[in-house]
Parts: sequence; C-alpha cells; structure tokens
Amino acid sequence: MLNFSEKLVVWYYENKRILPWRSTDNPYFIWLSEVLLQQTRVEQGLEYYNNFICRFPEIKSLAEANEEEILKLWQGLGYYSRARNLHFASKQIINNYNGRFPDKYEDILKLKGVGPYSAAAIASIAFNLPYPVIDGNVLRVISRIFGIQTPVDSTLGKKEINAVLFNLIDKKNPGTFNQALMELGALVCKPQNPLCEDCVFISECYAYKMKSIAQFPVKSKIIKQRNRFFYYLVITTSERNENYIYINKRIHQDIWKNLYDFLLIETGDELSFTDNSILKAIVNFLNTDNFTIKSISSQHKHKLSHQTIYAYFIELQIDSIKELKVLENYYKINAEDLSNYPIPKLIDNYIDFRQ
Repeated sequence: MLNFSEKLVVWYYENKRILPWRSTDNPYFIWLSEVLLQQTRVEQGLEYYNNFICRFPEIKSLAEANEEEILKLWQGLGYYSRARNLHFASKQIINNYNGRFPDKYEDILKLKGVGPYSAAAIASIAFNLPYPVIDGNVLRVISRIFGIQTPVDSTLGKKEINAVLFNLIDKKNPGTFNQALMELGALVCKPQNPLCEDCVFISECYAYKMKSIAQFPVKSKIIKQRNRFFYYLVITTSERNENYIYINKRIHQDIWKNLYDFLLIETGDELSFTDNSILKAIVNFLNTDNFTIKSISSQHKHKLSHQTIYAYFIELQIDSIKELKVLENYYKINAEDLSNYPIPKLIDNYIDFRQ
C-alpha cells in the first residue's frame, strides 16, 4: 500500500501541468517563478516568466538592469515590491555570493523578499533539501485532510502544519513532494468548489468525511479593507505641434512605489460632484482657479488585497501653464512616451479606456 508521499507523487506525475520552471533545476529560474507566482495566477504569471527569462537570462543581467525597466516589464502584475526585491536580491547574489545562487536554506532566506515559503521551495526544488513548503494551497490541503482545527494564520497553526509536513515529506525527493502538494491544492483541493471526487485522499480526508469542507482551513483574522479616493488631474499642453503630459513618480512608502501616475488629490471620503467640492479641491491643490475642466471620467474601481481605490480622472485645460508653480515638482514628458514608463494597472486601464 502506498504511503501519503508515494500516493501524492503518483497523482502528480499523472496530472501535473507542464510548466517551464518544472523542467529545470536552475535556481535562478525557480526563484523567479516563485516570486512571480506569489498572489498571481499561473496563466498570468507564465507570460511574465517567459518575458523575464528572455530579457534577463541570468542573474547578472537582472542585477545590472535599470529598475524602471524591471518595473515596466512587471507592469500589470501588481505587488510591485516583489519586482524591487527581486532586483535588490540579484545584486546581493552578485556581491555576496560571487554571482552564484546560494545553495543553503539559511543563505537563500537572507535574500531580499525571500521568506520561509520561497526559501523552502527553492531549496527543495533546486537543491533537493528537505524543507516543506507552506503556502495557501498546502495549508488548505493539509488542514482539510488531517482536520486541523488550529487557525492556520496563527503561529501555533503554522507550527502544527509544519510538523505534519516534516513527517510526510519525501526526504529523497522533497522538491517533487512540495510541487505535488501545491498542485493538488491548485487543481483539486480548491478554496471554493473543490473536486473531492477526483482527490486521491478522499478516503482519508477528515473534512470530506465530516462534510465540513467549507470550514477548512480555520482562520482567526479578518482582513480589514481600506477605501481610498483618488482624483487624478490629467494636465496636457501643446508646444510646437508636440503634445506633452505631466506625470508624477511615486517615491513614498505606499502602493506603486517608483511607478508613475498623474497629479493626485487623495481624500478620505468621496467628494461630491454637485456641491463644488471637487472644484475647490483642485483650486487648493493648484493654487489657482485659472483652469477649465474638460472632462471627468466615470469612477474606476481598483481592488487591492487590503484596500479598494475609487479613482476619477479629471482632464484640465490650463491657459497659462507656465505660471503654475506646482508643476515644477512633476515631469513633463511627450504624451507619446507615456507607454515607456512603468505605470500602475489603474492608469493603464484609464489610458486604454481613453483610446
């Protein structure tokens, strides 16, 4: 009779998706795939993976790249800190490990942006080290099969899951075990509408036997959502038959750091279109009333993991634009060059909408 690991691996070889990072033991490629697939669907991440490998075929080329180029290549994936950390870590590898990807779990964990999950994945898949991977898929699979009641988002819950995995993991082939467990969670033991009848562990699964699938994994924390209201001022000007637009580089510790957007008025509450509150906000921001509102877009709703942004794009006509001192703090670029800059998906969607 097959044990847990053997049964899992047999299922994996028969059902796994064919993905490029599964046909290599190159730690750089495996690391890149792990970073890309955090909070990202495989179907979406695949295109980005291929683009990155094509542009940066080795760590050295990534380390020597300009951050803006990396952010532009990352555009649309969200969670841009992943791209910045990837770039920083590539320089760590060049400077601290002579350009060779570290082959010890403890050293992998020292890389910027690499946590226990990614370090375990890279160590097991690239270097065959017996470290179990614990991601959302694994937490869900193990908690359901073994009926773990401890909240998986607690330290105690993660320790309990980790202990179970250390007993289960195939010490001779930990990388395949980890990938198989994650694949089972992605393809069969889904968060919603799991395919229990297709699961090789249906006879052992506690949650299935108890008809309590939806109750696992147990979680204790509720993610608080924050609402933000963005009013973007889209200011353009024409000079010698060339069209220019003003943009802003986001340099503060906030979403979309080092990406570009337009002049921004942010409020805690939504402004009204009927009581001139938007007009007053623009006057205060520009310190002038010498402008005309050409158009105001419909609301663009953009959901992030912990916040929802409600954005409006306000196109302004300004006759004496040289007198606007506030614009000295922004970049004036050729409007046709906007696509060369890394911008948030929200801005990209607006541009597509305008066109």
